Formats: sequence, structure tokens, C-alpha cells
Amino acid sequence: MPFRIDRLATLHVVHPLMVAVGGRRRNGIPILMYHSISERKESGIHPYYQTTTSPSAFEEQIRLLCKSGFHSVPLKEIGHCFRNPAGAGRPIGITFDDGYKDFYTQAFPVLQKYGFSATVFLPTAYMGGQFLGKDCLSWTEVEELGRNGIEFGSHTVTHPFLHVLGDQDLRAELLASKQEIEDRTGTEISLFSYPYAFPQEDRVFTRRLSRILEECGYRWGVTTRIGRAGREQDRYFLKRIPVNDGDDLDLMGAKLAGAYDWVFFLQLAYRRIRRKRIAAMQENRFHTKETK
Repeated sequence: MPFRIDRLATLHVVHPLMVAVGGRRRNGIPILMYHSISERKESGIHPYYQTTTSPSAFEEQIRLLCKSGFHSVPLKEIGHCFRNPAGAGRPIGITFDDGYKDFYTQAFPVLQKYGFSATVFLPTAYMGGQFLGKDCLSWTEVEELGRNGIEFGSHTVTHPFLHVLGDQDLRAELLASKQEIEDRTGTEISLFSYPYAFPQEDRVFTRRLSRILEECGYRWGVTTRIGRAGREQDRYFLKRIPVNDGDDLDLMGAKLAGAYDWVFFLQLAYRRIRRKRIAAMQENRFHTKETK
């Protein structure tokens, strides 16, 4: 197994400290973030960044959820769990970004076997085709999954970098994807998943996006921000826990208990430093042009 500082710190520092000061933290609901369930290997990518989970690892992870007493909840109902945590048991959200066909062939049968459901976020332009070289769900498969308890949400139309779009183009991505999924499934779509890394450090953009999501009729959203979801978070930008083939059951269990939430602060610090460096580079280029 490749060296992982996040795994080392989680299992040998954070989780033992949590147990020492009072056991598992109960606040917060894990929302797992999956992408592809496939035997396809991602060569040259550190496990932290992988988006593929093998079918065997996925079944082990879902079996762990079952043995640990978790039950899946539709994301559109997650607010009830926030308001009544004592009566919610051990809720968990299971989400899949990008609408890959292997959800239908590999993930869905396992979820059914163990009594779980999931939320799948669709980039609508690619349904019935391919995205990043992988086959996506057909609309016929989406309709069948919907009849069998799978929840759907928008992942935009073309999976763009929303951060660079103006209001008109941003609104078009959000409205068109929502409308097409509603037309295809006959159900209201109120869930949204942010494509690519979420620019949490840019408060001007996040306020703008929050406003447009509300105007378009969305009620809940998820991001790549790491951690468990809680009622104190913006309802459009809930945190999730990334899961992939690099997560053994020890690490998976620690993530579910909240021992991986610390990575959010590392993630935020890195993005702030990166943003400052980019701003400094742009300023240097401007001054260089001015002096020529």
C-alpha cells in the first residue's frame, strides 16, 4: 500500500485521540462520495485522488456499513436527520458523481443486496454516451433505477468549471440539467453536486452560486469539501467523505466515525495558499508589463 500521510494521521493520531476523549463523535452525517465502480486501474495517481473503486472493495465497504448499523437516507430528506439527530439512528448518504454506467452494472446490485439506496448526480450532456472515456448511463437505465428507489440530482449539463462562468451561463447549466432529468424521470429534482474541486475559499463566488441555485429551485447540494455533513453548513455546499479503492476497512471505519474530518482544514489551507500564490503571480506579471 502506498504511503499515505492522511491514513497515518487518521488511524494513529486523530482516531485514537477521539476515542480517548469520549468515543465516537455523533454529530455529523457521513455522505460518501463515489464515482466509478470498476476494475479499471488508475495508474500514476495517488490513492487520495483516485475516483475508481473496484467492485470487490465496494462490496466490502457496503457490507461494513450494514454491519455497523447504518441506513441510507435520501439526500432530499437529510434536513429531517439534522433536525432530529436522536431519532435518526445511524443515517448515511451514498452518492455517485458523473452518472457512469458501472453504477447500474456494478454498484446497484450490491446496494440492493444489502438494503441500501443512493443518489446519482448526472451530467446530462453525456447520458447515453461517454464522459472522460467511460460509458455513462442511458436514460432508459436512469428511468429503471428511479423506479427502484435510486435518487437523482444534477451535475450540470457539460460538467464545466463553474467558477469561470458568468451568471447567464451558470444559470443555463443549472436549469437545463434540472429540467432534462425531471422530464426524463417525472420527478422533481432538487439536488445538486458541484463538479470539480469546490472553490470554498472564494466567498464572492460561493454567495453568487448559492443565490442562483436557490433561484433555480434547488434545495440541497454537495461538494468535494471533506468531512461529514452538518446543519451548521450551507445547505448547498454540504461536505462529503471521498471513498475509493485505496480505502481499507480500517480507514473506512475511521472516516465514518469522523476521524477524517480534519483533512478539511488541510484542504482549506492548501487552497488559500494556492489562491494567494496565483494572485501574486498575476500581480507580478502586471507590474512586469507596466515597466516594459
